[in-house]
Amino acid sequence: MPDTARRERFEQAVLPHLDAAYSLARWLTRNDQDAQDVTQEAFLRAFRFFDGYHGGNMRSWLLTIVRNTCYTWLHQNRQSDTTELFNEEIHSSESAGGIDPENQALSNVDKETLHRAIEELPQVFREALVLREIEGMSYKEIADVTSVSLGTVMSRLARARSRLRQSLSVSLGKEH
Repeated sequence: MPDTARRERFEQAVLPHLDAAYSLARWLTRNDQDAQDVTQEAFLRAFRFFDGYHGGNMRSWLLTIVRNTCYTWLHQNRQSDTTELFNEEIHSSESAGGIDPENQALSNVDKETLHRAIEELPQVFREALVLREIEGMSYKEIADVTSVSLGTVMSRLARARSRLRQSLSVSLGKEH
């Protein structure tokens, strides 16, 4: 009977976050079947370590497990094309303030083009963007999930958004 009660507690706490877990896995693996496999493995790991969870943000705890499971899976199953070296000096040119005509054009982007552009982002940027913009996590939650500082989260998000804008601008330019 204790196993049944444990399973029920786990299901009540974790299953509401299944969609978020799959979504993160899908964006990190870039493949539906791989995301299903990773999500299943992450849930098995979460169940195995559920007794070690002592409160806090369940969604962040679970997405941390999903993230770590994804990176383990990617390392074991794919070439090291999953990350890109980051050079602060190359990526430090941010556009100045003001209304950018680029941003106005981006509001017309179709869903498929947007998904393609997100998938082309380097993994650390894609991960931050997905956790913030798709999963709606706070900067602090993202920092907890990814085990990086708040400043790094903000930097990755700024750079992800900038690269996404650039990529979408190029895509829009090709369509016209």
